[in-house]
Amino acid sequence: MEEALIEFREVSKHYIMGDSVVKALDLVSFKIMKGEFVAIVGQSGSGKSTCMNIIGCLDVPTDGLYLINGRNVGEMNKNELSEIRNQMVGFIFQQYNLLPKLSVIENVEVPLMYGGVSKSERRRRATEVLSSVGLAEKLRHYPNQLSGGQQQRVSVARALVGNPAILLADEPTGALDSKTGREVLSLFQRLHEAGHTIVLITHDNSIASTAERIIRLEDGRIVYDGPTDREKLVHAGPAEGSAEHESA
Repeated sequence: MEEALIEFREVSKHYIMGDSVVKALDLVSFKIMKGEFVAIVGQSGSGKSTCMNIIGCLDVPTDGLYLINGRNVGEMNKNELSEIRNQMVGFIFQQYNLLPKLSVIENVEVPLMYGGVSKSERRRRATEVLSSVGLAEKLRHYPNQLSGGQQQRVSVARALVGNPAILLADEPTGALDSKTGREVLSLFQRLHEAGHTIVLITHDNSIASTAERIIRLEDGRIVYDGPTDREKLVHAGPAEGSAEHESA
């Protein structure tokens, strides 16, 4: 039987706020298999950001187990957690986090520099991955010379260049207009079709609907986990947010 790439076993995350305990996640369990495209969706305070931080090894559970590729994250030290983040997870954020003084190709090479990859190999891999996201003609440009959508494509390329097991995208269209947002989501769908495992974190139903599976959180608990089409019937109604609303 195939082992889950990501597995939560009754994961809870509690924070102390003054005299009270806030349950950001409360006994959350799910599995994500290699090659899946999953959206974790919920409103502010639902626990989705905490869930993302645990998946990305930026935080650890208070209780329960988080296994990544069968390894218990709770038993890892800081160096091991850093190694997992660098080698297994490619992060894509709402704000592109590109370095303005570096060219497009240099931005994409940054994770490989930390990994000790040779200059020639860095250049080869960065060129290849930028071509795969449609930016072969922009290698020498700088971030301020690109549109928002192109900058997000650079951040996707940077996440891909280390060939991570998981692409973890946090509100990746939040800073984009609706048309550009759809283009970025189409890129995610193509990456999924190519075999990449994608976990998309969003508050927006219309964004989540591009995934094949939805995990919906409310008040730190899962209220739905299943196919996107069936979720639309369970939670019928207008999207809580939209790309048009998010662009500024």
